[in-house]
Amino acid sequence: MIKYDLKKMRRIIQNFEGRRVLVLGDLMLDRYIWGSVSRISPEAPVPVVEVQKSTSCLGGAGNVSQNLESLGARPLPVGVVGEDEEGLWIKKHVGEGLGIFVDADRPTTVKTRIIAHHQQVVRVDQERKKAISPDVEEKIVRLIRKEKCDGLIISDYNKGIITARLMERVLPFAKGRRIPVFVDPKIENFRLYSPVTFISPNHMEAEKIVHHPCRTDAEVEKAGQEILAGLSSLYLIIKRGEQGMSIFEQGKKPVHIPANAREVFDVTGAGDTVIATAALALMSGATIQEAAILANAAAGVVVAKIGTATCSPEELLSAL
Repeated sequence: MIKYDLKKMRRIIQNFEGRRVLVLGDLMLDRYIWGSVSRISPEAPVPVVEVQKSTSCLGGAGNVSQNLESLGARPLPVGVVGEDEEGLWIKKHVGEGLGIFVDADRPTTVKTRIIAHHQQVVRVDQERKKAISPDVEEKIVRLIRKEKCDGLIISDYNKGIITARLMERVLPFAKGRRIPVFVDPKIENFRLYSPVTFISPNHMEAEKIVHHPCRTDAEVEKAGQEILAGLSSLYLIIKRGEQGMSIFEQGKKPVHIPANAREVFDVTGAGDTVIATAALALMSGATIQEAAILANAAAGVVVAKIGTATCSPEELLSAL
């Protein structure tokens, strides 16, 4: 069992308040169509969903921002939307629209999930995975250099925002300003994230990076050491789903944290919650182990909810 000081954890959570965090990454609109199923279509062996309502929320880097805001921080999302209704919706609901740039040559990324009886039936994606233009890249770099912040989160969904050229300009700048950088990665761009403060792949991504299984503690420990050897990163958190998390720190023995025992309804966006909570914790005086414990607890809160969800400071304290 992992031990921690609850009084210190409470102080760390209190220190979340007002933290200024830039969130650079792929902004998305998560659309949910809710309904019920009572029959199978005569046209094909698929369920017929009778729609009862539809809802929309921020996804991708937008959900990271929502999680930061829910925890008391002041996020500034930085990304690109299309010149369309979905892009307008994001700009309207994202809070500060200062970092939202419009690219008329690409659609806004939209993930539409059809939910029946609390189960996802199908997901439909609208996206274009081309790299951002040099003009948009320049606007992003200028904004990042101008805005003061306590930390930078890179939320990469491999939709074209995170490029080699952008990382070559942003990461050295952050290092020079001593701005901590936290990365939720995609394996296609894995070698671009250096130098950073921590990176948090899941175990499936880790397997693809190191080309061997990452299921047992021993396999995960081997993978973690290989990943840290190939990157300039102080810390590594490997998210392992129902097996919890494994924490790696340069020069120290890995630590394994079991998952919070909760009923899982929906894992959508849980990784966004992990990166937001762990990053805020490290900015607020936590060790990497304390940050991972807090992130693990927050993830346990959101997977018990349906749809893209967030965690409040009160819910986080209760989970601890």
